Amino acid sequence: MKSYLIIGAGKFGKYLSLKLCELGNEVMIIDKDEEAIKEVSDDVSNCIIADCSKVQVLKDVGVKDFDYVFVCIGEDFKSSLEITAMASELGAKKIISMAREQSHAKFLKKIGADTIVYPEKDMAEKVAVKYSADTVYDYIEITDEYFAFEIEVPSDWVGKTIKEIDVRAKYNLTILGVKIDNNLNPVFTANHVFTENEHLMVAGNNDDIQKFIKKQKTLKS
Repeated sequence: MKSYLIIGAGKFGKYLSLKLCELGNEVMIIDKDEEAIKEVSDDVSNCIIADCSKVQVLKDVGVKDFDYVFVCIGEDFKSSLEITAMASELGAKKIISMAREQSHAKFLKKIGADTIVYPEKDMAEKVAVKYSADTVYDYIEITDEYFAFEIEVPSDWVGKTIKEIDVRAKYNLTILGVKIDNNLNPVFTANHVFTENEHLMVAGNNDDIQKFIKKQKTLKS
């Protein structure tokens, strides 16, 4: 079990804290807005009404003792900067700060944020990718350049094996597994025969995946 300190109970902080709790983690959420804290108090056991722009508050909650500290303050960039800096100075192990603008990221990084998240931007990009191609069902960003996609089996692959298609050599993609009726099974053999009722989990460089998706989209149109 990991421990998380969520600073800010806005939409992102709220849903983040609820999901982390659902996954069985130890979560503390803090916000100076009493109403915002009340909204999560039934589901997050450790809720505190306090102003984290005050260094003593961060000291009192033991910011350095958490595995992760999320600074989820999108509307007030000045407060986000101050809290990120103080958390870093107090020895926070891992700081993830929320940003709405790309220009904010470099400042947050300079003062101590280990990772920057862009909730609205990331969701918009994910929705755009998913709905721009009929063959894409979901995707996961592994790194800035490496992704895993859930796609349908191209019609010209049905009845053929992984070895016959030579996926890695032709498309520079790795097949991680096949998904049938929401059950994901790893693929360990090149003799697996593709069927039309399965989805594929493929991983690779984003450029290679996008080229593959565009090609399949062209073939279907």
